[in-house]
Amino acid sequence: MLAYIVRRILYAIPILIGVNVITFALFFAVNTPNDVARMQLGVKRVTPQAIEEWKREHGYDKPLFYNAARSGLARLTDTIFFQKSVRLFAFDFGRSDSGRDIGADIRQRMWPSLAIAVPVFIVGLLTNITMALLIVFFRATYLEVSAVVLTVVMMSISSLFYIIAGQFLIGKLMHLVPISGYSGGLSAFKFLVLPVAVGVISGIGSGTRWYRTIFLEEFGKDYVRTARAKGLSELRVLFRHVLKNGMVPILTGAVVILPLLFTGNLILESFFGIPGLGSYTIDAIQGQDFAIVRSMVFLGSVFYIVGLLLTDISYTLVDPRIRLR
Repeated sequence: MLAYIVRRILYAIPILIGVNVITFALFFAVNTPNDVARMQLGVKRVTPQAIEEWKREHGYDKPLFYNAARSGLARLTDTIFFQKSVRLFAFDFGRSDSGRDIGADIRQRMWPSLAIAVPVFIVGLLTNITMALLIVFFRATYLEVSAVVLTVVMMSISSLFYIIAGQFLIGKLMHLVPISGYSGGLSAFKFLVLPVAVGVISGIGSGTRWYRTIFLEEFGKDYVRTARAKGLSELRVLFRHVLKNGMVPILTGAVVILPLLFTGNLILESFFGIPGLGSYTIDAIQGQDFAIVRSMVFLGSVFYIVGLLLTDISYTLVDPRIRLR
């Protein structure tokens, strides 16, 4: 197991380097360092001297990938890509192009993101599994057909519709909770109720349909027929056997999502004014702050790789037949 984990971590290094290269190339294919300087200086008629000064202060005065003016290894190391990317592997995110401490921003904004993402994940998971079990229990009936049609309709509707409808009905018409905003402490609850509810409801369609497929597949296996032959009721078959065995793919699918909870929900946070990592990323993209965009893409990649590793490990815990070598 330890050798497998070490091997996967070593595999992750070239993946992260590749992600950095692609992110870097895409950003500077659209914006040159001069464009970045003009946007950050925020004036239309900025002088060339001011641009060069800003680039020198923020480390954008070097070539992008290859420095032909230097010799030896410095041709690769004395570049914007190398000097901006290497410290990311030590989780030193440096400062944004606007001068803010990115690491401090991430530590501050991760808590509002988790305050939304964790309840949406837990409540959504329990709701979807419960709905899927009910549909499977009443399979081959009009109730199942109606439920399947409803889930298809729900998953076909954009999440923006749920956000706008929730803000209009719950926030504007009923005045039950604020439409947007955030505050710390216990008072944050009133700002989180609506986005959490919207996040859960918008995921019911796809989640329930996926879990229903898993449970229906389990119902067709031999151990279910054996359990029925022993005289077990449908409820006992459903909860003692089908649910237990169906939790293997559900657990592994949930584990891969867990690390990504830290990166926040871009759409929910932006529309509800939650100062989390999702809105932080959106603001950085709109402001063309490459330092923040690069840091968030790198962090998301690390979390995703960790999620895949945890998924492989969880397989061995829920299914002893699988062994990692």
